[in-house]
Amino acid sequence: MTDRTSEAKEQLRAAWDEMIQALQDARDAIDHPELMPPPATERNLAEGYRYLMGYVHNAVERAFHSDPDRPHFRNALSVITRSTIDNADAIYFSTAIDGRHSYRLRGKPGDARHWRGEEPVSTGHKAPHYVIFETTSGEMPGDTGSLMELRPGVKVQTGRLDSSQIELEADGTFEILLAPEKPKGYTGNFISTVRAPRPKTPAESTESEPRYANYISGRQLFNDWEHEEAIHFEITQLGAEGCHAEPYSADKAAQELRQFGGIVRNQMHFWNAFWTILMGTYGEREGSMPGVAFPRNSFNTVNAASGATGGGQSTNIYAGGVFELEPDEALIIENHIRLKPQYIGFQVGNLWGESIEYADQIGSLNGHQMTADADGVLRIVLAHTDPGVPNWVDTTGHREGFMTPRWTYSETPAQEDWPSITAKKVPFSEIRKHLPAETGTVSPEQRREQIRIRQLHVQKRYRMF
Repeated sequence: MTDRTSEAKEQLRAAWDEMIQALQDARDAIDHPELMPPPATERNLAEGYRYLMGYVHNAVERAFHSDPDRPHFRNALSVITRSTIDNADAIYFSTAIDGRHSYRLRGKPGDARHWRGEEPVSTGHKAPHYVIFETTSGEMPGDTGSLMELRPGVKVQTGRLDSSQIELEADGTFEILLAPEKPKGYTGNFISTVRAPRPKTPAESTESEPRYANYISGRQLFNDWEHEEAIHFEITQLGAEGCHAEPYSADKAAQELRQFGGIVRNQMHFWNAFWTILMGTYGEREGSMPGVAFPRNSFNTVNAASGATGGGQSTNIYAGGVFELEPDEALIIENHIRLKPQYIGFQVGNLWGESIEYADQIGSLNGHQMTADADGVLRIVLAHTDPGVPNWVDTTGHREGFMTPRWTYSETPAQEDWPSITAKKVPFSEIRKHLPAETGTVSPEQRREQIRIRQLHVQKRYRMF
């Protein structure tokens, strides 16, 4: 064995040991009170280990399979990597890039007339209801393990483009140029990969440095789960076509092992602190955000995506709260829409922030799946068992969990035009007393058909081939 081989062996064993310790530190976030996990019930503990393994899956891809010179999109969240109260209507996608270089992104959606504000087709192959691309300089949310990453300027968006602005070619395809500068005379779809330096102030001796994007991320949002289908994206760094990486080395493997462990540990620790401190999930405490902290059986102040929301989709308006229901109780939620958004969604999650089951059970509803009442109000019933009414969302037996409404606007409207949402706890036996008299009935057979459509859509959305 050569000296270098012996060194590599020791180097990799040391990196492995550090990785294992980081995973142990991540595991502690499940049941060590000082790391602020959810209350220790049997189900919360069991789901905590599943939640941890979702980060393991995610971190393997991110640490060992990210290459900004030869990028490819991956599912940032999915049915097996649920977290951050993920949107059940969304494909979350991302890939590493180097914002100093230029990239070409291509896609071919189905029928996309609804992107132009037209009435969507009711059958056939349809594009996702809404798509957004965002380029960012900074850490992925949660990667530092510290709430300090939410300070202004730690992470900056360098550009974005959504489906309301994407120009399609005659054959239905689109192409987007990602670059630090738009070429002279270029008129196509473009996203900037640099934030220009901020001019110096009188108190500063130098200007701030330019911020180059190190990843592109986004969402494909689905409304009509029966007909809308995901878009396959291709992305290439211009000038790097056909090239390959250097041979794998011990240095790179050791770095990636440490990165892998760090991602898992930091994500577990960060989001526990985020839900507990900032969002006041278990009661407001020092550091909780007045008006933003999650109330029980109610919603916080409606707010635009920001550090207060942990980032989120930049075109979203959010609200949030925690449901707390006994078996014989339900929540009647009223969503009042003033200015029609491009997307309306309501999701529930467990106290780890995993979305509650949305394929085999109805853990979410969107604007297409909801029925509006005659007064235009969207009334949702959140309950442990099926009350036989439209717009039921299933707690799947969770006594406590997160509630997250979302509204998407390409251009954020004036605050007086924002939607509003309220909740009222009622006895399960009296649900219909609190709904309009004309509220319909959903039979068990109709509910099974709703779930059948959901199951097929989720299978198709996350298929591997």
